[in-house]
Amino acid sequence: MRVPPEHLVGSDFYHKSNSQNDIRHDGKGGTMQEEVTAAGNEISDSFRAAKHRSDQVLAELDKNPSRYTMLTGDRPTGRLHLGHYFGSIRERVQMQNRGVHTNIVIADYQVITDRDTTEHIRDNVLNLVLDYLAAGIDPKKTMIFTHSSTPAENQLLLPFLSLVTEAELHRNPTVKAEMEASGHALTGLLLTYPVHQACDILFCKANVVPIGKDNLPHVELTRTIARRFDERYPGQAPVFPEPDAILSDTPEIPGLDGRKMSKSYGNSIMLGATAEETAKLIRKSPTDSERRITFDPVNRPQVSALLTTAGLVTDRKPEDIAEEIGDAGSGALKAYVTKSVNEFLAPHRERRAELAKDMDTVRDILVEGNKRANQIAEETLDQVRSAMGMRY
Repeated sequence: MRVPPEHLVGSDFYHKSNSQNDIRHDGKGGTMQEEVTAAGNEISDSFRAAKHRSDQVLAELDKNPSRYTMLTGDRPTGRLHLGHYFGSIRERVQMQNRGVHTNIVIADYQVITDRDTTEHIRDNVLNLVLDYLAAGIDPKKTMIFTHSSTPAENQLLLPFLSLVTEAELHRNPTVKAEMEASGHALTGLLLTYPVHQACDILFCKANVVPIGKDNLPHVELTRTIARRFDERYPGQAPVFPEPDAILSDTPEIPGLDGRKMSKSYGNSIMLGATAEETAKLIRKSPTDSERRITFDPVNRPQVSALLTTAGLVTDRKPEDIAEEIGDAGSGALKAYVTKSVNEFLAPHRERRAELAKDMDTVRDILVEGNKRANQIAEETLDQVRSAMGMRY
């Protein structure tokens, strides 16, 4: 799994948009349990244990949400699209509103794991904040911060690196895939970014991380680091919790052409796009020569992708929408999708446009989040130094 350009791991480890499992890229249905079991017993055992913990956490979370602290985030490499909303943003808002202590990292340092430039990064960061706020993230309840503004968090990387071996870093699925696909030497940052993500999770003592199954190894490594630190430097109480993954069965949201939704394919509906831009994109989306509309992800992936999109934004089954359109053809389907998406996104766009009129306030929200994050990180770093006998 290559580090996705839009997220941290898919984010990524933080963001689930390339890890959602009910609809695969080939259109075949399958549950997480089936896919992971097929990958081998070792992975299956790890998954089963994580899934059991995830189910327990979700049951307990309804009773006592304030016990939980969540960490999630995105890489600021572009704007958010519908895949991000249904794959992650909506869940963040729900968790926040249920009373879970919610933290969102905008991982600007992670941009340079696989890129040679930080061009446009400032605009990308602010656009992320705009979309977060427009989607319902409340800065009074959720801490939004950037890597580069929390030096105390980044300093945790040094002691954490001492707790993992080079072999463990190379065994990480994302690192292995990058090594196989890139054809060139990895940067030190890419090799160690799973440990950096452990810093993101543990600095704020997050005990839950929403992910898809593909990113489970990242949370497992974080659990290992937390456990090893507390074993190596025992005190009156553990410094770090061992976080649990909240595993998602959210269906994957395909792009308008049936492929994975990605801005690099030009098949993504951006949350901040205008109604006209959205209509143009949907008009250009490919379908097939068959007039009757049916939902068949295997044999008709492009038509089915449009139906899936319409189903998500209308909360209807794609099959029912297909039956309703019937023999009216792809033109009627695209008209329905356009109308449905634009109606769904209208409130978001309106809120976003209003927020964009006062960018000073948007920047202030980020400044305040960075301040809070660094205070928390300083407290955690002080605990780490104390446990290690490095307070002078």
